[in-house]
Amino acid sequence: MALLVAICGATGLVSYTSMNSFLIGQLDDNLKLASKNAVKVGRAPFGTPNGPDPLDLPGQGVGTVFARIQNGQVSSAGFLASDTSRAALSPDDNHVLLDVPADGTPVTRTLADGDYRLLAVQTRSGDVAITGLPIAGKESTLNSLVWTMGVGSLAGIVLIGLAGTAMIRRNLKPLEQLSDVATQVSRLPLDAGEVALAVRVPPSSAHPGTEVGRVGHALNLMLDNVSRALESRQRSETKVRQFVADASHELRTPLTAIRGYTELMRMTENLTPDGTKSLSRVQSQSERMTALVEDLLMLARIDEGQQLRLADVDLTQLVVETVSDERVMAPDRKWKLELPGDAVMVRGDASGLRQVLTNLLSNARKHTPPGTTVVAGVAEPQEGIVIISVTDDGPGIDPGFIDKVFTRFTRADASRAITHPGSNPENEGSSGLGLSIVQSIMEVHGGSVEVTSRPGFTRFLLRFPAQLTAPSS
Repeated sequence: MALLVAICGATGLVSYTSMNSFLIGQLDDNLKLASKNAVKVGRAPFGTPNGPDPLDLPGQGVGTVFARIQNGQVSSAGFLASDTSRAALSPDDNHVLLDVPADGTPVTRTLADGDYRLLAVQTRSGDVAITGLPIAGKESTLNSLVWTMGVGSLAGIVLIGLAGTAMIRRNLKPLEQLSDVATQVSRLPLDAGEVALAVRVPPSSAHPGTEVGRVGHALNLMLDNVSRALESRQRSETKVRQFVADASHELRTPLTAIRGYTELMRMTENLTPDGTKSLSRVQSQSERMTALVEDLLMLARIDEGQQLRLADVDLTQLVVETVSDERVMAPDRKWKLELPGDAVMVRGDASGLRQVLTNLLSNARKHTPPGTTVVAGVAEPQEGIVIISVTDDGPGIDPGFIDKVFTRFTRADASRAITHPGSNPENEGSSGLGLSIVQSIMEVHGGSVEVTSRPGFTRFLLRFPAQLTAPSS
């Protein structure tokens, strides 16, 4: 549209300039002819006593000006009025007439009656004869041209704009469909879980016979390939998940037997100090492996989408009980509570939420040195959200690890590791599943978990949807 407006403007300017030059040339030709006739027509030349009045000559147009200059003064001047009678020029026009060069060159001057093209010539008697024609007709023609071209161009631009908009929208509709498909695909959660990638470009926009159709066809081929890859990934994940669940379930029996026989040997056999120490290590490692198996089973159940056993859970009481358990296990840490005055209720699975708190508090216990202050708090519900926080003033999490802290089987070996003096030697190693379990359980409850950490400060925030109805007494 901008280019069209520029073309119309340039065309109008060229047309106006050409028409103006043409009309000026035509007016000058008529002016020269009128001047020639005024000087030569009659029994005596113009300016002699017996010469005719040029305004009385036949064929003169309304507004035609004739004047005579003798001895440097305007001796006579007049113009043909609209009623074809002779009318005198204004005395104020005399200085304009005297300023016209007598070289036979047409010039434009403004008289009291309007703008004129004037032509001054020297007569045989030595006088100067001035002939003038009004340029109002030229201006009227040019104004008509401007209006015609302006209205015509505007109408043409509007029509072409409407037609072009309709045509462009019609031609770009397939691209809009391609964009919609790409946008829908970009919003699908493709990173995990079973993905139904059923969206495709409509056949009308995926015909290989056009440029847009080839793009749509290529996009459909790409989506087919991605869909097959996702299905293959899902089948692999399902097999791995099933294997982990089956293996974890089968491992529970021998682990239980190992722990049982270990306890039996400690009670029935007289062992040397080294034997007792070795047997204690066997027992601690079997307990650690049992905990790992239980974590794997829990993740497998969550991945399979097992239904939660929902009930009203008092988060305040849950935090108090969990902190009390950890205080018994790690009395060398400073455990603090920040609780509201009233009970804070949520709708959830009590055992799952207890597991979340246990994992966070045990992380704070395992990955911090003795003397660390650990604060567990519950905030008053605000805007339908309940927040539980677990904060410690330990060494913090390595900034390069914090983005992977919720990834399964990921451990921060260089930060928050359990190598601090006084750490429980039975807590050697870490499965890297604790925080992953926390995130999975929170997502199942419709909540979220986030972490902020720097040296001397680490905080985990749990966000729950608050219970909408008051708990029964």
